[in-house]
Amino acid sequence: MEITLRETIKHTVANHLNNGFLAFGQCLTAVGWVGGTLPEMYEDQGMIELSMADVAGGAFVVGAGLMQRKPIYVIRYQGFNWYNSVSIINYACKSKELWDKPCPIFIRSIAMEGSIGPVAGSSHHSLYYRMPGVKIYSPMTSNEYKQCYNDFMNSDDVFYVSEHRGSYSNDKELEDIVFFNPDCILFPISITRFAAVEASKILLEQHGIKVSVYHQKILKPYQLNPQALHYLSKCNLGIVIDDDYEDGIASNIAHKLMINSNSKVFAMGLKNKSAGFANHLDNLPPSSVEICSFIKRILKNKRKV
Repeated sequence: MEITLRETIKHTVANHLNNGFLAFGQCLTAVGWVGGTLPEMYEDQGMIELSMADVAGGAFVVGAGLMQRKPIYVIRYQGFNWYNSVSIINYACKSKELWDKPCPIFIRSIAMEGSIGPVAGSSHHSLYYRMPGVKIYSPMTSNEYKQCYNDFMNSDDVFYVSEHRGSYSNDKELEDIVFFNPDCILFPISITRFAAVEASKILLEQHGIKVSVYHQKILKPYQLNPQALHYLSKCNLGIVIDDDYEDGIASNIAHKLMINSNSKVFAMGLKNKSAGFANHLDNLPPSSVEICSFIKRILKNKRKV
């Protein structure tokens, strides 16, 4: 039986604490243990409960990072980074460069959608993306998470780990879908990776449209995939898909892909509106149906030209 991402994260945190390091966050030991991703351990074992003062919490974690305690900082909703990121971005991320004093922090920033309002929902990794001194990973599988954690432990940098509750039950690895002569190439991020795989299958089976998928796991520092660039330059059509607003990381990566492949690359993401608490007010990431419709539309327009 395959291990789920939820179990992998739980084991990772347990090993981290057992090795003498720390984990911080709000309501960590409450019912659910953050979606089942935390071991049932308490403050005397390194699981530190923070107050509900979001700005102060980030500052406490920075202090632990400066003491080389390699803290894991659990932020239950990514939108809360508007408050939590102040000390991390303006001190922890700059400390190594300015004062030769590394401040390693592993930020577990958790996204989810669905009737939870304008602050708590969606991914917000673009908040950190434009700042120096941070590495951004978005693991959606067990092996990806293990690699992310190992990279952190072998470095002295700040890691922003963009998680998504929708991936916690996943027990499969996500492999790239590669066609030698694709009609379009997708570059999905975070939870949209699952929708992109489904869209690729639907378009091939129902319409004979060949759509390659190159999963985006490390967002910063961003490394261009030579194989993806090669096939992108042949089909001249790509889409970067994100569950953050499209004018953030998605547009930036799309620009890099366009410059290096001389191809047209679009960005898909959240609509430019705030989400509400009712179902009809949600602002959800692109679904497989929406991705399929977008691809069919741009291919139709491309053929007209």
